[in-house]
Parts: sequence; C-alpha cells; structure tokens
Amino acid sequence: MDSAPSDPVPAELALIKENLARWPQAKGGEVALINLSENHTFRVEAPGGLRFALRLHRARYQSRTAIGSELAWLEAITDQTDIPVPRPIPGADGEIVQEVAPDRFAALFAFERGEAPSEEGDLTALFNTLGRYAATLHKHVSEWTQPEKFVRPIWDAAGILDSDGPWGNWRKAPHAEGETAEVLEALDGRLREDLRAYGTDIDKFGLIHADMRLANLLVDTGEVLLLDFDDSGYGWFLYDLAASLSFIETSPQVPALIRAWLTGYLEVRALKPEDIRMIDAMILLRRMALLAWIASHGETALAQRHAERFALDTAAMARKYLSR
Repeated sequence: MDSAPSDPVPAELALIKENLARWPQAKGGEVALINLSENHTFRVEAPGGLRFALRLHRARYQSRTAIGSELAWLEAITDQTDIPVPRPIPGADGEIVQEVAPDRFAALFAFERGEAPSEEGDLTALFNTLGRYAATLHKHVSEWTQPEKFVRPIWDAAGILDSDGPWGNWRKAPHAEGETAEVLEALDGRLREDLRAYGTDIDKFGLIHADMRLANLLVDTGEVLLLDFDDSGYGWFLYDLAASLSFIETSPQVPALIRAWLTGYLEVRALKPEDIRMIDAMILLRRMALLAWIASHGETALAQRHAERFALDTAAMARKYLSR
C-alpha cells in the first residue's frame, strides 16, 4: 500500500541517516522520503552519482525472519526467472536485512527507473504481461526449494476476513455500518464457504506476490519492473489477479483486463475451469482486504482518497455475488 507523503517523518529520516554507513555504497548520501505505506521508502543520492532505494520496515509488522524470507525469494526470482525485480544489496556485514533500531529493520536496493502506470488509458497489454509474470512466479515457487525458516503471512479467508488479520478489521472501515454492514457480513460468510469448498490444493494455493497492483509496477521503455514483495505470502494463485485490479474493480475495463491477464497466464501455466469460476470471489476477497487496510490506515492519503465510497461500492458488488 502507498501514499504520497508531503513531509518527511523526522524520526525515521534521522534513523536512516544515522545508519546509512551500514551500506558502504550509500555512505554519505542525501536521503529523501519518497513513499509512506506499511513501510517508509527513501531515495538515497550517494556520492559519485549512485542512487538507491532504502526501505525502512514498519515496527512489529514483519519479523526479521519474514523480511529475510521475502528477500530470499527476490534473489531466487532474479537468478531463476526472467521477471525484472529489484535485488537487495547486502550491508558491510553481508546481511541483506539490517536491524537499525530494536525491532526496526531496513533493506537497500538499487534505484530503478520508470513510472507507475496510470489507471487511465488502455491497460490490456500491461495486464497480459502481469498474467505472464504471475504464472511464471507460480510455476517458479512450485519448483523452488525454499530456505529453512522461511516465514511469510498466510492470505487465506481467516487471514483476510478475521477481525485480527494483518491488515486490520474490515468492520471498522468508514461507512461499513447499517445495511452496508449487513451485506458485507453476508459476503464474509459466503466467501468463507466458497473458498472452503474451493480448497487449498498445491495447484491453486501457494506463495504469491499478493499485491501486484499498478502502484507496485515501474514501466520503462516497455519493460515492466515488479516491485514491493513486502506482502508476499501464501494464498490462492488467482488472488494475484484480484490484487492487480486493486482500486479499479469498478472500471468498465475490468472484463477486458481479466481476459488479457488470463491470456498471458495461460501461455505459461494451466488453469482449470473451477479456477476461472473463482475469479469473482477472489476480487471480492481482495476488496475486503483493502477495506480492512483502509480501516487501519486512515492516516494515509490512499486510504483517505477511497474512504468515502469503498465500503458502499464493495457492498454493491457483494449484492450481485450473493444473488447467484
């Protein structure tokens, strides 16, 4: 998740400046906040013209082991697939995860060129690429031997819909009240039932990016770089399609985008008819996850931008789903 920060956060900015020497390449660099979300992301302008992106993790959100697991997957993707992803840069001690304060961790990456794609315009070619990327990742994880002590969150129905989930409680979202709350509660129950019936066999559930949306992409001269594996975890493979549609689920483009995504996906990995039938459930599961995120991140510009309509629009989508 992201927001556009207007002012740096002084404590976090000072913390990074104090610890920049942990990475010799970045030592002495100028630091500026460029993104505030679950984590703080800083641009580092180092002496000699080198540029880096430094991610300071939110306290008590991911453990050191979990962050190391995410970065281990990034390294494996770089080594074993053709998907462009940022590669972590180890510190002077050889560790890719640095503890810069008690229970506060940071990681350094090369600064990548490109722009996040706009929601406006024709996105079908981009979604074809995203489908191919998702299938490549899903195929990769089915063949990859994970390191010992590999820890990532589980994005199943309980992980998203329970009141104590990692992203918060959707029931506390703005306007999730009255009739809207009743519809969303009915959707909650229906999704749990349908997902339980769908199951978690290894051909449909595994390690996924889980946040492959437009804001986590950089497009540069036709190449699409996939960013931000911070929420990667275990979930349904088709949840990656739903995540790509985050915040644009009500766009008239969506049917064409789904077709384009599936076309790219099927070039690499097969799907069954039962998988295709679960797409609407995955989109609504993602909406509920975003609703929980909005409820727990009201200080961010992104949550504020969507707070007024998100619960109401989700309920409207839910009514159609529940009427089947």
